[in-house]
Amino acid sequence: MPWDKNAAVNYLQLHARPMSHGDCARYVREAVERGGIMLTRTRSAKDYGTSLTHAGFRTISTTHPQKGDVIVIEGIHLHPHGHMAMYDGQYWISDFKQWHGFYPGPDYRSARPNFKVYRHD
Repeated sequence: MPWDKNAAVNYLQLHARPMSHGDCARYVREAVERGGIMLTRTRSAKDYGTSLTHAGFRTISTTHPQKGDVIVIEGIHLHPHGHMAMYDGQYWISDFKQWHGFYPGPDYRSARPNFKVYRHD
């Protein structure tokens, strides 16, 4: 089955909650799978890069994300499991719509941890 980024994004848009519940990795993994690509599960969001790469995603360096791009962010002091989200063409969405960019909250925006963006063509 080819990658259907629209199905993946639609899944996240329909299932996103009003605020985070700490389920970013599960929601984004399920969205990618809804788009037709199975991912190897990991314990932490910060560890999904290898799974995405093995599934055909590639890392990109971009300041202009595209619909279906996935970001994986390193863990920080209060959030050791890191974070992941998918871009819907306007916003980054994980288990909630992130109104303030790809960093999911003020702790991340202050710490500004490293991240990688993945795209499947």
